[in-house]
Formats: sequence, structure tokens, C-alpha cells
Amino acid sequence: RYVFKDEQGLYKWQGGLPLHITKRVAMMWVVSILMLVVFIAGARKIARDYSKIQGRFAGVVEVLVNYVRHDIAEANMHHPSQGFLAYVITAFFFILFSNILGLFPPIGEIIDITKNLVTGHSIAHHAAPGELPSPLLAIWPGITVTGDIAVTFTMAAMTVIMIYAAGFKYQGVQYVWHAVPGGVPWWLFPIMWPIEFIIGPLAKGFALMIRLLANMTAGHVIILVLLGFIFQYRSWGLVPVSMLGAGAIYLLELMVAFLQAFIFTLLSSIFIGLSMHRH
Repeated sequence: RYVFKDEQGLYKWQGGLPLHITKRVAMMWVVSILMLVVFIAGARKIARDYSKIQGRFAGVVEVLVNYVRHDIAEANMHHPSQGFLAYVITAFFFILFSNILGLFPPIGEIIDITKNLVTGHSIAHHAAPGELPSPLLAIWPGITVTGDIAVTFTMAAMTVIMIYAAGFKYQGVQYVWHAVPGGVPWWLFPIMWPIEFIIGPLAKGFALMIRLLANMTAGHVIILVLLGFIFQYRSWGLVPVSMLGAGAIYLLELMVAFLQAFIFTLLSSIFIGLSMHRH
């Protein structure tokens, strides 16, 4: 219903359904807007003349989209319709952009902390009622949304829905009993059906959710631990060790950003493709 400040000056939510904009929601808007800008601009350049390369930017966009479409989606699904292709391509780039942008620090928060050190107070905690603490903090939250279980759960749930959608689209109502592989003895059918039709897709979605969440959270936690050694032991000798270790993990996270986008969409394509025909 409304937001207020308690005695400590902390914001609290009172009653109603909490649909206020969080840092993760704001960051997902940033990712979505950036995707629209990049791919609409790339598509317009490519559409000018399909027989020519329209510069490096359009070439990179075309190569990446074709790779996801042909080598990930179509290679693991049997002649998928445009809806399934669009989902896989969108999921890949949403995860990729979210992972990469999450590696950039929250610029507004850094400026806020710096002002706090210089002036002795934080503009974030002394803003007027209804006033944003920092424009940069509002525009660039600097958070990895794929490290939030709500985001990974939603994306995994979409894949589960696509698994059922592909099964009913390509097999019709027969998918209900065709979920069980052919050749299974009749007396095993009552046991196999709930496993294959209900538990199987849900387990696949759970694996997708946890894998993406754990991998994107683990790297950030390791960096935090390595840098935390400096403040915990207050030793100048640990500074170069912690900095080099955190830098190495940061470079590893760049690779993980691409790898996790690839793994999520690859497994989603395989799971969707498996439900298109009876095995």
C-alpha cells in the first residue's frame, strides 16, 4: 500500500502486494533496453542489403544470432517453429547480457560511498522523501540478475512450459501417454508415466534454475571473500595476493558469462527437442 521510513531511517513496505521496483527489476529493464537497441539497430542494418556485410557491428550481430539459431536451437530440435527459435535466441542473449553487465560495478553506489567518505554523510540515507538517492544508482544498479533465484526460476519455468508446449504441438493429445518411451511393459506404465510426464520436466527445470543461479553467485562470492581478507586481517601483504586472486576470478567470470548462457539454452533446446517425438 505504501512505503515509509522506520526509526532507523530504513525503508519499509506496509501491506498490499509488493510490486515496487527493486534493483534487480531496474537492472532487467537496463538489459532489455540494451537488447532492443542492439538488435533492432543490427537488424535494420542487415535488412538494407542481405547480400552485403553492413559493417562490423551488423556482422557480429548476424554471426551470434546465426550461431544460436543453427548450432544450438535447430541442431537439438527437429525442425522447430519460429516460436521455439525465438525463445531460445532471446533466452541466450538475455542471460548473456545480464551476466556481462553484472560484472560492471554499481557506479552510483561507488559515488555515494565516496561522497560519504569525503563529506561524512551519505546522500542515499539523507534524501528527501520521494527523492531518488542517486540518479546513477537508479539508472545503473550494477547487479547480476541471473544471481537471483526469482529470475532463474522464472526462466526455468518458461523452459518447462515450452517442453509441454512442444509435446502437445508436435504429438497432439497423444503426448500425454507418449511421454513414456515406447516398448515399456504395461505393468511399468503406471510407475513411468508420472516420472516422465510430471517429475521429469520439473526436474529439468529445477536443474536449469540451480545451475545458472549457483554459477553466477559463486564467482561473486569468491571475489568478495578474496577482497574481504584485506579487511579481515588488515595486512598490506595480503593486498597484492587478494587483488591478483580477485582479478583471476573476474576473468574466469567473463568466460562463465558466455558459458552459462550457452549451457542454459543448449539444455533447453535438448529438453524441448526431446518432447517433440516419442522415443
